[in-house]
Amino acid sequence: MSGDARGRSFEIAPVPPYNFGLTADCMTYFQSRHAADVYEDGELRRALWVNGKGAVARIRDVGDSVDAPRLAVDVIGEGLTDGDFAEVEGILRRMLCADVDIAPFYDMARADAHLATLAGNLYGLRLTLAPTAYEALALAILGQQISAHVARMLRELLIETYGGRMTIGGREYRAFPEPDAVAAAGVEGLRAIKFSGRKAEYICDISRLAASGELDLDGLAGLPSDEAAARLTALRGVGAWTAQWTLIRGLGHTDGFPHGDLALQRMMGALAGDGERMTGEEALARSEVWRPWRSYATTYMFGAARAGRFGEWAGVG
Repeated sequence: MSGDARGRSFEIAPVPPYNFGLTADCMTYFQSRHAADVYEDGELRRALWVNGKGAVARIRDVGDSVDAPRLAVDVIGEGLTDGDFAEVEGILRRMLCADVDIAPFYDMARADAHLATLAGNLYGLRLTLAPTAYEALALAILGQQISAHVARMLRELLIETYGGRMTIGGREYRAFPEPDAVAAAGVEGLRAIKFSGRKAEYICDISRLAASGELDLDGLAGLPSDEAAARLTALRGVGAWTAQWTLIRGLGHTDGFPHGDLALQRMMGALAGDGERMTGEEALARSEVWRPWRSYATTYMFGAARAGRFGEWAGVG
């Protein structure tokens, strides 16, 4: 990046408890990089688009404890205005769920014999969101009915091929593609990077609608979960599993629950059943006692699984 580069530093004070390291590790699947998110040496980095301009955010934990959290943020980009910096801050606060009070979740979790140990071992872990609901929905469609390994490969190819590039301090960053870039690539462009025909069609359809303004996915955040899910499943290629993950990862709803997820069914069986995988309906029925915090129950199960410590942290192995 060259030319009119501007930077700004500020702090975010999340509502406690907030464990930034655990949250960033979970966000990047306990690897140094996952898709467009990079977490190395205690610093989370993310390239973003804001009003058609590229920006890179760098976030570090400078708080005294999980119960007194503070995040130091540096943002740099080309041609960014004061309004752009304010918008980036809003995006980051939303991504990191910094303003969500999860004390009621812990009150519920401590009273639940199955969830208490898991919540205690992951104290301060936050749900994290994609910067936009469009990104979350595209990634959920991408991940339908394939292994985590293949999904990761496709995410990387999508970002590397069609994501926006920016170079700051000699380091290249890639942002998740904007809807118009994916729409312009078209079905054949996605097929060329190993997407199936159906996935390519679904993602391109949604990208065209989002790029044209016909589809306002971020606007669904203000709707009740059931209504937002119904709007999502009305879209071609979006079933209940995809809608629920979009509620969680794109819209920040606290009560999403993708009961059709096989990994979730296995964890539910281990955590709150007889050790055997639950059916989707069994998992859904058991989850009712966790309303309206099922997104967090889901996040904690997957967080432990990503760390390879589900049995240990859930107290079941």
